[in-house]
Amino acid sequence: MSTDETTATTTAAVPGDSPFRSEPSTRDEAPQYVLPLVVRIERAAPPARTDALETAARAVLVLLGDERSLGEGEWARAVRDWQDARIRKVVRRARGAEWRRAEALDGVTVTGQAAEVRVFPPVPLDGWPKDLAKLQVSGTDLDDPEPPADPEPGVPVLWLNPGLEMSAGKAMAQAGHGAQLAWWELTSEQRAAWRAAGYPLAVRTAAPGQWRDLTACGLPLVRDAGFTEIAPGSATVVADHPALR
Repeated sequence: MSTDETTATTTAAVPGDSPFRSEPSTRDEAPQYVLPLVVRIERAAPPARTDALETAARAVLVLLGDERSLGEGEWARAVRDWQDARIRKVVRRARGAEWRRAEALDGVTVTGQAAEVRVFPPVPLDGWPKDLAKLQVSGTDLDDPEPPADPEPGVPVLWLNPGLEMSAGKAMAQAGHGAQLAWWELTSEQRAAWRAAGYPLAVRTAAPGQWRDLTACGLPLVRDAGFTEIAPGSATVVADHPALR
């Protein structure tokens, strides 16, 4: 697998046969799907790392809350099949004509301060559209030109583990996992309020002592399956949504 492909487990209170459990499950027998995310990285003007992470997390929420993903919507069957199996997200990069071809495919483009991420309805693990399959998964190393400001009060924060080194692509997928876990934990009214506000959120790296506290307070916690970059079972993100405290 590529360095930017990831799945996860979690210690969050997801009832029943969770798609994030690391143990073998009947979910492994179901057809496997993946959620494609494409980040625009132009050579002359790459986005800042934190901006890209936050935009990717919002893109996952936009997909989950889109009317086409709900009920009898045109994406709903693919989203249900994806969530009935293991949850996988893959981040690829595009520029120039590659990006224009990606934008022509069915999906939604989400913008941040400068970052652009396009999210697509889930596809079979071995059934990527040709124009997405050709995109590179490497080369998503991004930097912040200066340290990000403290999150605004009351904004949901996806806290990254300070003890892990992850490429931007890997971290984007992990932030997406964290946002999805928070979404699942919210009531329908809380989801509607988050959606109406435009899915405000921040992604930040926790301080070591803060990370210990966060992982012990019962908030949704992403644990990576360990296919790439980091060891299996590594805790990567805590989803700290004010409504879940």
